[in-house]
Amino acid sequence: MTDPVDLTAASWFKSSHSQNGGSCVEVAPDYPGLVPVRDSKDPEGPALVFPTATFAAFVAGVKAGEFGTV
Repeated sequence: MTDPVDLTAASWFKSSHSQNGGSCVEVAPDYPGLVPVRDSKDPEGPALVFPTATFAAFVAGVKAGEFGTV
């Protein structure tokens, strides 16, 4: 098991592709080797933390259309 990541000082941001009122996620870039992710509609809620390579593979899959459309 890994130690929890302290996200209290995280600088969260949304993608420039996000639109007002949309379903968005936010990421915090200040964690080398990790990508913290949270729901923008619930900023006080939980966050998930992924290894950078794992998150990069997910983003590449989204761009490649591997997950279909909603």
